Amino acid sequence: MEYLLAIAAFIAAVAFAVLVAYLAMTLVAARRTLNNVADTMENMEKQMRGITKETEELLNKTNKLAEDASQKSAKMNGLFEGVKGIGDTVKDFNQTLRQVSASISKSASQNQDKASQAVKWGAAMMDLWKKNKHK
Repeated sequence: MEYLLAIAAFIAAVAFAVLVAYLAMTLVAARRTLNNVADTMENMEKQMRGITKETEELLNKTNKLAEDASQKSAKMNGLFEGVKGIGDTVKDFNQTLRQVSASISKSASQNQDKASQAVKWGAAMMDLWKKNKHK
């Protein structure tokens, strides 16, 4: 019976040694994996610094472009208001021309008889002048 106990203790010791060996191999593999993860994270951190710097530069350029566009837009607003003023002036001028034209048409229709008589007198005067010229 003592032999059985010694054999059982030996088997338990061997099993424990095998368990420790596999556990050591697992821990070594886990350490390698964690080292790789740490290296990857370090590389990622370096890349993120570069990306952050580029992003800040891009943001600064975008802000400058937006400010430039805003200034140019403000200048264009003044130009458009000037063009609007010219349009209003042309509109007023056209309205004045229409009024003058209507006034002339109205006067011409009211004084048509007088104008016709003036043309006849003018023609008669020209005839007289031509006759006097030939003599």
